[in-house]
Amino acid sequence: MTGGPGGDAIDDMPFLIDAGVNQDRDLIVMAQRGTLHSLPALTCPEIDRFYADSVGLPYDAPSTGRLLVRAAKECRDRLTSEGVELSAYNTTENAADFADLRRALHLNRWNVYGYSYGTDLALTYLRRHPEGIRSVAIDSVVPPQIVSLPWTWDSAQEGIGAIFKACADQPRCHARYPDPARTLTQQVRRLEAHPLTVTVPPPSGGDPVKVVLDGGALINLLVANAVPAVDVPAALDELAHGNPTRFAQARAAGATAAVGEFAHGLTQSVACAEWVPGYSQTDLLAAGRRAFPGFPDSVLAQAPQLPFEKDVCRVWNVPDRTAVQRVTTTSNTPALTLSGTFDAKTGASWGAYAARTLHRSTAVLIPGIGHWVVPQSPCAADVLTSFLLHPTAPDTSCVAGLAPQPFTITPRLETA
Repeated sequence: MTGGPGGDAIDDMPFLIDAGVNQDRDLIVMAQRGTLHSLPALTCPEIDRFYADSVGLPYDAPSTGRLLVRAAKECRDRLTSEGVELSAYNTTENAADFADLRRALHLNRWNVYGYSYGTDLALTYLRRHPEGIRSVAIDSVVPPQIVSLPWTWDSAQEGIGAIFKACADQPRCHARYPDPARTLTQQVRRLEAHPLTVTVPPPSGGDPVKVVLDGGALINLLVANAVPAVDVPAALDELAHGNPTRFAQARAAGATAAVGEFAHGLTQSVACAEWVPGYSQTDLLAAGRRAFPGFPDSVLAQAPQLPFEKDVCRVWNVPDRTAVQRVTTTSNTPALTLSGTFDAKTGASWGAYAARTLHRSTAVLIPGIGHWVVPQSPCAADVLTSFLLHPTAPDTSCVAGLAPQPFTITPRLETA
């Protein structure tokens, strides 16, 4: 069960195969309803083109938000004119599709693996269709009963804070970058007050691209792990001394995104029905202030990775489904939760949180890894393999020897 919501599960297959998920068993992958290889596909080239253009715009400016809302409305209008019933694209129906697939394949039992939004989906599936599930492994956990726009700030603070703590625990990193959290706050405030416009080539090559770095763009690049965690203290130090190249190139990568492949329609139908309702803009701002008390309100008013989402949801206009979806999954089915300490999208503590009501579960924390753990960590892949063989007693011994990689250390620079 892939992430997003709206990701292409078929495209994830090489990562799972490289991690050895199918080394001694069949791997069954299904494109979720509305995604690229399903009919209809709720892809939104209108939104893709907005995101490509938005690298040259202030991240959290109201004018940028209006362009996003316009793109979302154009996509919605097109899909509904084609007869798509957007309210049918939700986690309840998504889970039922997987239950139907098991029966269609005449499988008595199978193991379920999901990451990111796929964990929200897997937990919903386990709650609503427990029959036939031998075990459930969830990687980078999104508990359905807790996910919301304010929740994104908690995860951002946890993941970024873990990177800074790991730097403090490495003597060379701490000596070179004694207070990266303070540097981050200073740079978010500086860029929000005076956005920086830079022209840089995208990481994949090609013509230089104009990008705008403001405070919102900076924090979202960190949440997205667009700059590798081992480079973050160095990148912040360089930025503070007048060299924004690492962050600017990471932002420029968005200018070359594929158009018409990601199912933004599924994203919005799920988020607007299940994640957004019930919390006000005041709640979101309060969560941001708790997580990053030194950041400007203009940054904190937009949920990480979901900017202007309340405005988008007003035009997307799907019914509130929180009453049936914000429900805790309680189960005795063997379960495994995998979390990376550097995950700023789905904070590492949410794995253990979900495991509290999964009564035969094993919660595993992988140091120094960000979002979607298994493809990045051979140890996590081994734990998953062991779990599939022995769901109530997986071998987790490899975790004890893990530590974050050494951080990048750059020469000291003079202040610009």
